[in-house]
Amino acid sequence: MVTMIEFLRLIRWRNLLMVAITMILMRYAVLDSLIQKIVVVMANNPTEQVSMELKFPTLDFVLLVLATICITAGGYVINDYFDIRTDLINRGKVIVGTKIPRRTAMLWHVILNSAGVVIGFFISWRAGYTMLGALFLVVSGLLYFYSASYKRQFLIGNIIVAVLTAAVPMLVAVYEWPALYRFYAANSLVVPDLDFVLYWVGGFSLFAFITTLTREIIKDIEDFEGDLAYGRNTVPIVLGIRVSKIVSIVLIAFTIVLLYFTWHIYVSDIYTLTYLSSFVVIPLLFVTYKLVRGNSREQLHSASNSMKIAMLFGVLYSVLVRIIITWNLY
Repeated sequence: MVTMIEFLRLIRWRNLLMVAITMILMRYAVLDSLIQKIVVVMANNPTEQVSMELKFPTLDFVLLVLATICITAGGYVINDYFDIRTDLINRGKVIVGTKIPRRTAMLWHVILNSAGVVIGFFISWRAGYTMLGALFLVVSGLLYFYSASYKRQFLIGNIIVAVLTAAVPMLVAVYEWPALYRFYAANSLVVPDLDFVLYWVGGFSLFAFITTLTREIIKDIEDFEGDLAYGRNTVPIVLGIRVSKIVSIVLIAFTIVLLYFTWHIYVSDIYTLTYLSSFVVIPLLFVTYKLVRGNSREQLHSASNSMKIAMLFGVLYSVLVRIIITWNLY
């Protein structure tokens, strides 16, 4: 009998919680704040201007989050299923094959992915874009083949994980944008330009992509022994640990430059500058320090965890966005 604690460890419940928080913040801290600042004149009342509102139904959004969590959880399960041997070398312990039988793990993989795909098609049908549901089917397949094959290939697996992580915040905008456009195109006198919604969320997605790619390379450095033992062609094995560290540091430097460039060109408020410098850039600099000075698994693991902290605060910046926009602090 699989206990609840073992099941939650299998599906990485903390990571799933982060996925849900990211999507919730994108909708209610970023999108909602932005569109409320847009006033439109409705066709049924041309003498009054009203603020725009979110139009993707709340229940459908909850189902969107649930579908994303199911697909992600299924990906974690199949990853552990295929990584038993390397995890024994790299971490000394595994869940699948010890605490949870392999057959049970595969069953949960099928259940979670099936639920995610079905829910994805359902909300896409409700939104009037049924074929959008194919996104969930494609992601499900990508996660399976990532675990079975792609993660063993040079850079391909890292890029897939980074792209899928970046897709989490973007998914919120992808479903909200058509609902907004369809409603206000039909009911307002002038259709507002909504492209900026995609640009804002796209900024969070770009940050997620670069930082995830960096962390994946750092994790590969940490897992060098197990990957080498089983013939995987990860970045550290192909390029060497030293070059992989340099690549990671270059990506971190690019992230920092991009953050300050974006702040200078598009935002320029002191609150954002202080937040990014204190809660995102400092952890990234700490990661750089660990990569330069550290060689042990513990130090590399610390660098990986620090990347997670920077990524977390990058997402939480959305809360500050809400405050800045609501209180007109820009």
